[in-house]
Amino acid sequence: MKFVDEAFIDVAAGDGGNGCVSFRHEKYKEFGGPNGGDGGRGGHVWALADPNLNTLVDYRYSRRHEAGRGEHGMGSDMFGAMGGDIVLKMPVGTIITDAETGEVLYELLQPGEKIMIAKGGDGGFGNMRFKSSINRAPRQKTPGWPGEKKNLKLELKVLADVGLLGMPNAGKSTLIASISNARPKIADYPFTTLHPNLGVVRVGPEQSFVVADVPGLIEGAAEGAGLGHQFLRHLQRTRLLLHLVDFAPFDGVDPVAQAKAIVGELKKYDQSLYDKPRWLVLNKLDMVPEDEREARVKDFVKRMRYKGPVFEISALTRQGCEELVRAVYEHVHARQVAEQPPSGPVDPRFAEAGGGDGA
Repeated sequence: MKFVDEAFIDVAAGDGGNGCVSFRHEKYKEFGGPNGGDGGRGGHVWALADPNLNTLVDYRYSRRHEAGRGEHGMGSDMFGAMGGDIVLKMPVGTIITDAETGEVLYELLQPGEKIMIAKGGDGGFGNMRFKSSINRAPRQKTPGWPGEKKNLKLELKVLADVGLLGMPNAGKSTLIASISNARPKIADYPFTTLHPNLGVVRVGPEQSFVVADVPGLIEGAAEGAGLGHQFLRHLQRTRLLLHLVDFAPFDGVDPVAQAKAIVGELKKYDQSLYDKPRWLVLNKLDMVPEDEREARVKDFVKRMRYKGPVFEISALTRQGCEELVRAVYEHVHARQVAEQPPSGPVDPRFAEAGGGDGA
């Protein structure tokens, strides 16, 4: 399936039906009175967060979405039927923005979350609504109200606990395949990954986290070079970034220079993304002679002037991956607990009402 993380759509809720002017006509009922019903409400447009979707491709080729209009009122006190609602299923993590003003209107952050993005118009009043003691035969009615119409921009930011970033061929796809259920394309050439991959890493029973692999960054990505800049937005909601470094590049490029280039692009793109917790993961240690590893790692960290956690792994042989996964889970779990809203003090009235032995 083609990965699409941005789309523009037009939505139109249904117009309300018009009210009706009608009078009761029956034999022996000389003054039957007004019986014109109200028009029906127009249909709403809803957005539904569907956890089974991971792309906005459906909205790339289907732009216009209209709900049904309400039926007009009728005689014999009959109200018009409501217009049919429509539900637009979108991936979890979709941001809905006004395409004209750029204002963020809604965010779908929870699976199953349902939000009304365009309200249907109310139905008009029939003449039975205008009957009074001094107006026994009203001929007034009102038209239905128009439904809301909006031009919207849909932008997908995948929801993941951990994001992988690094140069092309740093081993991100190999790592996500080694530690999770994701099966991305892996090859020995750059830019193998063309769209983000999500994988669930299971640490134990009911212990897991979600990791996202985005296409590799290159120098100049913040200005639009390469592919990775198109997907950096998917790292903005992560709790932790793992910066993978190819510690044994086949072209002889200095790993420190590559790592510093990635950090620089991150800062240029978004300061808040740069400020996220970021761990250094030195990959492909199996390609470095054992007697040289310790010295080269110390030299790398010293030249990077890096003071955070450093992990030495080989995604191919899974060396060091278990320790990395366990540390990542503990960090993510601690952040999840810290982000939970504190439980406020219990109102004594409710405490009393809920107490007792049920007698």
